[in-house]
Amino acid sequence: MAMQLDISDIGTRENRLGSITGYVGDLQDLANQSNCGSLKGGVRCFSQSSTCLSGCALGQLSGIRDVAVIHHGPAGCSVTGAQIYTVTKQVAKKRGVVNNTVYIGTDMSEEDTIFGAGDSLHDIVVETNRRYKPKAIFVSSSCATGIIGEDIDSIVAELRDEIDVPIAAIHCEGFKSRIWASGFDLSDHAVLTTIVKEPKQKRNKINFKNFYESARDDIIALFKNFDVEPVFLYANATVEELSHISESLATVCICGTLGNYLGNGLEEKYGVPYIRTINPLGVVGFETWLREIGKVIHKETEVEQYIQAERSIYLPQIEEVKKELEGLRAVLGMGPGYTFEVSRVLQELGMEVVWAAAWHYDKRYENGDIPPAMDYLLKNTPNFEVSVADQQNFEILNILNTYKPDLYLSRHPGSTVWAIKQGYPAVYVADEYMIFGYKRTLEFAHTVLDTIRNRSFEKNLAKMVKLPYTDWWYKQKLDLFLEKTK
Repeated sequence: MAMQLDISDIGTRENRLGSITGYVGDLQDLANQSNCGSLKGGVRCFSQSSTCLSGCALGQLSGIRDVAVIHHGPAGCSVTGAQIYTVTKQVAKKRGVVNNTVYIGTDMSEEDTIFGAGDSLHDIVVETNRRYKPKAIFVSSSCATGIIGEDIDSIVAELRDEIDVPIAAIHCEGFKSRIWASGFDLSDHAVLTTIVKEPKQKRNKINFKNFYESARDDIIALFKNFDVEPVFLYANATVEELSHISESLATVCICGTLGNYLGNGLEEKYGVPYIRTINPLGVVGFETWLREIGKVIHKETEVEQYIQAERSIYLPQIEEVKKELEGLRAVLGMGPGYTFEVSRVLQELGMEVVWAAAWHYDKRYENGDIPPAMDYLLKNTPNFEVSVADQQNFEILNILNTYKPDLYLSRHPGSTVWAIKQGYPAVYVADEYMIFGYKRTLEFAHTVLDTIRNRSFEKNLAKMVKLPYTDWWYKQKLDLFLEKTK
């Protein structure tokens, strides 16, 4: 499917990729339904929690250095991107760089939602540009502006004649998609259509889409072995750097869900190869990813030499820890870019995945292929139970109570807290690079082992905490509140 890079808005993941937020079954069934076109997401008659896509969209854009993000909506909406904005500032300080990005809310009132606030938005953008001198401006909608039909496209078009920096409209109304990862696509679309320029020459660089660049020094040292430099996107990247990513040798990402839209867009429009492999987590993922990079940049020999040298150091140590992890049972709850990747890593370490809950599921990626992580699991691992849970903790606790695993792993801290209150040891896979490459896979294996060995906190907490779930709920089948769509 050709990408529409000539318009300001894009379809949601539900519409473009056939993505879903409700399913209960197993890995094989999920894949088979995806392949034959019969997969339809279930709809919940009860929902406990979720996340707004604007947080993903504006959080990504506010990570770019020296830009202005203007969220056109009520004051409460502006908090959606604040967490990522804050973390990016902290990472910038740690790196020793100055990030002068500003995140501004237009503070729409009740009167504004009745009569509109287009003139006010125009004035706020002009004043923001005058006061802060940003290198680019991103103007976003909200649920309120979407409901009243505020025409931010026309306002942004007028402002382009008044302001001499790139300016883009971001259509991130929270109600438009149940899948917050649609926000990642919206931020990529804005960068591709507003910031990226036509290539003039090839540069010895690789675009690296990640969240917080926490392993920046490691990645720079790694790529130096192959005479290339990484361009980290988007946290603390400059507008100037982003304008040249069409000249890079390739695009890679730490998470397929995060980087899919940008990678495919750069490949389709500018011919920049997008590395489509399983993510570089665990030994198999890291080696597969490295070898594909080597093939694309014509450094196969150097990559193989690096792999063999690192293997001799770390594989014996990983095998030793693996002996103590063998047979442990795990439940996972993460975004799909990590659920199916971490499932693979746990199996590499000899553990059994008894249930994997993905916060959403992409039936296909932009190029029409099944996500590489799912494809790998189908071909190389045993079948296991799967649900698409939309970050519903009441479903996770039902699973934990039913399967009583040795370990729960999640990418969201609120989820791990509930598991610990139930008495199950949990690992919060917060850092995207926690399982990256040989060294960090070894460290991750030790983290799992330490968590399993020290369970007194969880056991004692479970004795003292009264959870809101009754025995009735724990006896129910997980799909009780999941209605199949017609």
